[in-house]
Amino acid sequence: EAPEERRRRVAPLAAAAPPAEAGEKPLLKGIFEISKRSCDVVLSARRLRWSPILPESPTGDSSMVSQAQEEIIEMKDVFSVKLKRRRFVGQKKGGTLLGITVFKCLSKEENKLTDCAIHLNNLSEDHCHLWFRHLKEILNGFQNRPKSLKVFVNPSSHKREATHVYYEQVAPLFKLADIKTDVTVTEYEGHALSVLKECELQAFDGVVCVGGDGSVSEVAHGLLLKAQIDAGKDTDYIRSPVRAPVPLGVIPAGTSNILAHTLYGIKHAVTATLHIVMGHIQPVDVCTFSTPSKLLRFGFSAMFGFGARTLALAERHRWMPSNQRKDFAFIKTLADLKPEECELSFLPLQIPQEDSHENDSKDQWQKIQGHFLNVSIMAIPCLCSMAPRGLAPNTRLNNGSMALIVVQNTSRTEFIKHLKRYASIKNQFNFPFVETYTVQEVKVQPQGKSGIDDKENTSLNAASAEGNYPWNIDGDLMEEASEVHVRVHPQLINLYGVNTDDLESSQATCSCI
Repeated sequence: EAPEERRRRVAPLAAAAPPAEAGEKPLLKGIFEISKRSCDVVLSARRLRWSPILPESPTGDSSMVSQAQEEIIEMKDVFSVKLKRRRFVGQKKGGTLLGITVFKCLSKEENKLTDCAIHLNNLSEDHCHLWFRHLKEILNGFQNRPKSLKVFVNPSSHKREATHVYYEQVAPLFKLADIKTDVTVTEYEGHALSVLKECELQAFDGVVCVGGDGSVSEVAHGLLLKAQIDAGKDTDYIRSPVRAPVPLGVIPAGTSNILAHTLYGIKHAVTATLHIVMGHIQPVDVCTFSTPSKLLRFGFSAMFGFGARTLALAERHRWMPSNQRKDFAFIKTLADLKPEECELSFLPLQIPQEDSHENDSKDQWQKIQGHFLNVSIMAIPCLCSMAPRGLAPNTRLNNGSMALIVVQNTSRTEFIKHLKRYASIKNQFNFPFVETYTVQEVKVQPQGKSGIDDKENTSLNAASAEGNYPWNIDGDLMEEASEVHVRVHPQLINLYGVNTDDLESSQATCSCI
């Protein structure tokens, strides 16, 4: 069956399960050896159950019966089933059939997922093939699980570990789950975007990116841009973009892994892979960043001011090791702390009313003008090690709004206190110079010249001399001279993952500057 035909029948949020009314009806009963004990095994559409076969006690002692604890596997947690064979060295096909191996996704502490194998041993070919067919039919009923994926690997991410992460940790699980992959190892910035523009997405059930936030941002932008091209949209001005046709999977392998941490509650490649394999899908809001004349890109979050200037300085010191240049840029920008003068116009979140009119929103726009140390615009919470609760803890993945966080000009000491609050449980916004808004749209119009002056890095001056202002969009540097208009578009893309509201308190393991 073609991927696009499967997608027409896919439920929007979670892997579809067999009908509940038929779920407990036994499909098969049989005997297998499990953990060196003979067991009665029962398969239904929803569960695989087994219990040890115990000899009858001649004295009628019931204590032995109590030891026969039934064990259960939910079929929704199973992602692969294989015939188990004994083969000689070098033998690739055939071999003596030993039974069936069932592979299950197992939840562990700290939001981690791992895989485990249960071996059902039986030497009967007919018996094993019958069970194997039924197990495969059940697994094929989970419609959101991908069968074919387009994969992008950024070999330059972080410590050049993405290729190793993919081939050592991710690819084996895809192979085990019988997922076909088409892999592109990117060779330059913009490579993934170029490939996606020409890609026939209907051939795949999803797209996967192995890399850091910058890589993921490029792939997400390319995936959504391709959707607009295919829909015949004018890509210079997109008021109402169409949704991405396939989900996006994120395998963390970069310096910053904010999106992965927000989706999974942890930076862990195996966990991310298993969410993809299991077809856990989460709709996510996306922003468009535009000038008056063109679309800049699709993205999830942005910073203007301190967060952007820090990134700009780090990017101009690419010759330094990753952590060193980020620390250097952070300290240098903090030492030369200066505000940006700009005008912010924003449209607060509107709750639809039955008698409301579309044009009424024109009267709802608000403006603030002044000198700002930092402006954050975020459609997702942005969890990371520096902010376990999130850089924007009051927003959600798909609530149709953005958090606008404005830090007014203040002393360096007070600004540092504000930054330190992100790492604690205290409210980082409880300062007189910090204002927060829940918005649908934002326009940022820089006033006068950039806050970067001659005392700062000379290469930074060259950019500012042209009147360009740096923007940090999902960890990617963009420089723009004119007004930037940011709009949120509800649930524009499906990402493989879960809503972190449903996860346990996450232990942050990634870095975010």
